[in-house]
Amino acid sequence: MERGGPGDARRALGRLLEAVLASRGEANAVFDILAALQSEGQEEIQDAVRACSRLFGALLERGELFVGQLPPEETVLAGSQGATRKYKVWMRHRYQSCCNRLVELLAHSSFQVQELALSTLMKFVQLEGMHPLEKPKWEGNYLFPRQLFKSVVGGLLSQEEDHSLLLSQFREYLEHDDIRYHTMQAAADTVARVTSGHPEVPLAFWDNAFTLLAAVSLPRQDCSVSSFYVKPAQLSDKWKVTHPKEHRKAFQLMWLGFLKHKLPLSLCKKVLVIMHDSILPHLAQPSLMIDFLTRAYDIGGAVSLLALNGLFILIHKHNLEYPDFYRKLYGLLDPSIFHVKYRARFFHLADLFLSSSHLPAYLVAAFAKRLSRLALTAPPEALLMVLPFICNLLRRHPACRVLVHRPGGPELDADPYDPGEEDPAKSRALESSLWELQCCPWRSDDSPPAPQALQRHYHPEVSKAASVINQLLCLPEVSIAPLLELTAFEMFERDLKKKGPEAVPLEFIPARGLLGRRDDLCAQCFTLS
Repeated sequence: MERGGPGDARRALGRLLEAVLASRGEANAVFDILAALQSEGQEEIQDAVRACSRLFGALLERGELFVGQLPPEETVLAGSQGATRKYKVWMRHRYQSCCNRLVELLAHSSFQVQELALSTLMKFVQLEGMHPLEKPKWEGNYLFPRQLFKSVVGGLLSQEEDHSLLLSQFREYLEHDDIRYHTMQAAADTVARVTSGHPEVPLAFWDNAFTLLAAVSLPRQDCSVSSFYVKPAQLSDKWKVTHPKEHRKAFQLMWLGFLKHKLPLSLCKKVLVIMHDSILPHLAQPSLMIDFLTRAYDIGGAVSLLALNGLFILIHKHNLEYPDFYRKLYGLLDPSIFHVKYRARFFHLADLFLSSSHLPAYLVAAFAKRLSRLALTAPPEALLMVLPFICNLLRRHPACRVLVHRPGGPELDADPYDPGEEDPAKSRALESSLWELQCCPWRSDDSPPAPQALQRHYHPEVSKAASVINQLLCLPEVSIAPLLELTAFEMFERDLKKKGPEAVPLEFIPARGLLGRRDDLCAQCFTLS
């Protein structure tokens, strides 16, 4: 190829391209075009990719590539087949070399090169689907360039580089039903291949795989499959790609194949965040996620909080029986619960789990007592949510109101409640009282009030919320939804917007002069001169 500036190289590629398309006798010029794909300069590579796109796109449309099982190049060229067959086999091998190089360019340092290589490969996928390079096994057989597309997905799921930006570009192709279906199959195969060949899978691969899997969003069950990237001449009901049920099966196999491996903790949290609304509703058998969710729930900490959403769906809609569920939910209540990122989600689900009137009184009392004890050190924004939460528990379960109305209760230093007990049934919460919230109205007159009672809290709104427990608990429940995501900044802004009285009385007799009234001691002893 001619050497010179970018413009000269681009013109040289154009001349080579026109020569190859015009005459089969100039076919060897393909080597020069493919050699340009190995260039170091970004612009040279982009020009070569565009040239290959035009060249092999035209050859596919003309039908000048070999169709069928591709034989070895040396065998065909040394044989006695006709010149046309030899040319098509030879050009098919060049096309394969081009596709392999384009897949390698998906890992190029320049994102512009990556994006162009991806769009060119997807163009070849579309053209191969319209002009198949394999013979149909029977009439009406569905032909999709699976091998080429599988290599594209394999290139996107790099083990060395973070391809989140490139995967975001690939997301637009997932809007087509056929691309989404084959992406799920190719991703499942790639994950199985990489994990079986590597004892320790790199973190970059897990991140890329999750980004791709999370981008796959199935339509509603009642939607028909009609959007095809590779448009067939005529749809057939015999094709699996046309049935939403098959899409759900492929979606399930993809996620199960991904989640059966030991994932990094950070990635496990990301999966659990989208589990309840992006994964479980689209599975053919949601109950198959029981093992993953129960393992995550047993980890503890923030991972257990995130696993609650998925477990709630399985328990509520799919009749999951989880032993010691409430015991482990009780164990999640620690001082950090008011400071974690997922506090709102946890208390929303805890409110749902404790809404049943069939729960035993000792269990509800244990939760109310544990939350009351933790409230002593909780920030005000959390208290404004926790206090109505506790009052709602007492409203739902009248048997627990003894925690509030207990005449002659125990002394504060002899509280029977055991905060270190992991089993709520053995915590003796029902024998105690909610002295953390009250000023202990049941104590004798000569006994001082509880110094830590939240009704004496420094924040007036917290004190007001805690005093509700002394009122009638037969009133309707208070919705805690508006309080779940309340922040300290919002409380501060709300306090700033409060309007005080127009005039604040400071002294009954207004002062006159800098030193006060004439008969004041200050005016008698001092003078301003």
